[in-house]
Amino acid sequence: MGREVSSSAGKCPVSIGRTHAADGDQVRGGASGEDKRLTATAVNNAVTDSHRTIAEFQRQLHERTAQLDEALAQQIATAEVLQVINSSSGDLAPVFDAMLEKAMRLCEAAFGGLGTWQGERFAWVADRGLPKPFAEYIAMNELTVGPRGGFERVARGDGHVQFVDIAASRFYEDGEPYTGAIVELAGARTTLSVPLAKDGEVLGVLGFFRQEVRPFTEKQIALVKNFAAQAVIAMENARLITETRDALEQQTATAEVLGVINSSLGDLAPVFDAILEKAHTLCGAAHGSLQFYDGENLHAVATKGVSSAFADILGRGYHAATSPASRELIAGSRFTHILDCTQVDHPVFRSAAELAGIRTVLFVPLRKDDAFLGLISAARLEVRPFTEKQIALLQNFAAQAVIAMENARLLDELQQRTGDLQESLEYQTATSDVLKVISQSTFDVEPVLQTVLDTAMRLCGNIQGSIFRLGEDGLYRQAVGSGMQPEYYEIEAQQQIRPGSATLVGRAAAAARPIQITDALADPDYAPKETRAWVSCEACSVSRCCEKARRLASSALPAQSSGHSPRRKSNSSPLLLTRRL
Repeated sequence: MGREVSSSAGKCPVSIGRTHAADGDQVRGGASGEDKRLTATAVNNAVTDSHRTIAEFQRQLHERTAQLDEALAQQIATAEVLQVINSSSGDLAPVFDAMLEKAMRLCEAAFGGLGTWQGERFAWVADRGLPKPFAEYIAMNELTVGPRGGFERVARGDGHVQFVDIAASRFYEDGEPYTGAIVELAGARTTLSVPLAKDGEVLGVLGFFRQEVRPFTEKQIALVKNFAAQAVIAMENARLITETRDALEQQTATAEVLGVINSSLGDLAPVFDAILEKAHTLCGAAHGSLQFYDGENLHAVATKGVSSAFADILGRGYHAATSPASRELIAGSRFTHILDCTQVDHPVFRSAAELAGIRTVLFVPLRKDDAFLGLISAARLEVRPFTEKQIALLQNFAAQAVIAMENARLLDELQQRTGDLQESLEYQTATSDVLKVISQSTFDVEPVLQTVLDTAMRLCGNIQGSIFRLGEDGLYRQAVGSGMQPEYYEIEAQQQIRPGSATLVGRAAAAARPIQITDALADPDYAPKETRAWVSCEACSVSRCCEKARRLASSALPAQSSGHSPRRKSNSSPLLLTRRL
């Protein structure tokens, strides 16, 4: 088809490449000058249009190529960050560093940072490109980037906050410290903040800053949101890895402490040392102690990391009811958390701060059937509260300490009962041996008395002993002896002792009951003979030994009465047992 070309003389049908005749007549001969001019104009217009079309195509191709390059760069950056997340094993530092580097480069930001909340406390955990004055400011000051609830509303809404010019914001005009610092110390103008949110809870903020007024584009904002989502994934992975690792460490520590309990056989010292070692390592504590309660005072039986001066104070003990920590525990509190010891007006807490540098301290009670037995303490040298998990962990170790204490108590009871049974068996055996000798020595008293003496010395752990008999003249003379040096035996054999306080035999005869002299040389009423002045003796160290000796002696009395005058009382032959100290 031909193309019509307009001219000032009107419309003239002109066909490029062939000619037409007007009103059916064919035009013969060459084209006129006007026709040639019109044809050239049409060709030039066509070429111009073609150039424009080509330029448009090139522009679109360039834009498309740039978009593809940008998308590819973003995909590569995302893939690289994900690779860092996969290889970090819960370590967030390299993840955040890689994320900031990629985002700042792709979003053309001058500097950036990533901060997290611990409760209501916000702190930068990673940054890149911060101007030095601003970096020094945030290192020395606690940041207030806005209420956490405000960022939660942002997360539920647009998911970002952008100030085209933060210097023109009401926060800067109102003198908000953080805004003033970031404008005046960092030179920030355009800012972009994207909350890190999971299940409606804001975990942190990802922020980027330009030092000129130039808004971030929608694509750049979308990219930062993508990195924020990756940061949340990394933080969740780190949390799960940390929880798994912590759970394994806690299980291992618990198993090791139980192993120490099983192998201690009632010895609590290694158990308490192991508990303090494990508990304070896992809870991040520098110092600690395990203290027993005697119904009035608390005193440390084990310590870890404390100075010797402060350990002495804890070892001497303190009144539990006046301490703000133990007073709450005695009243039934599950734990007592002192944020800063320097703020507590109590001698032990002042000593803790001054002698050990302790600031934050946690106390967990030792309880059995609601009875307060003592406490475990864990302390830090800085003001840093213990987490709920750390409190629960220390409570678990407190429960293990109570188990160890109960095991020791039961073992002591068992050993006591076993000892009582063993003593009873030994006594019955000894009595049987004495009765056997009695039956075999109807008229000879000396073998019976010697058996009684030897048996009593063996059961009571004595090194020397004698039995004195009452004579017709009312004096006591040695009948048998054992464990004496020959010279001393001869001296004792010549003694004639009257009832009285000057001798052990005289005191026993006068009192008609067991008598004990703890130290004969220190007894003012005791009058030792010069030849035995080197002997420091005692009848026995435990009253039950006196009872055993008395009963053994009394078992021999029928034999005595069979060969002597019935005027002699059955309890008038003292059994003397001595120990050299």
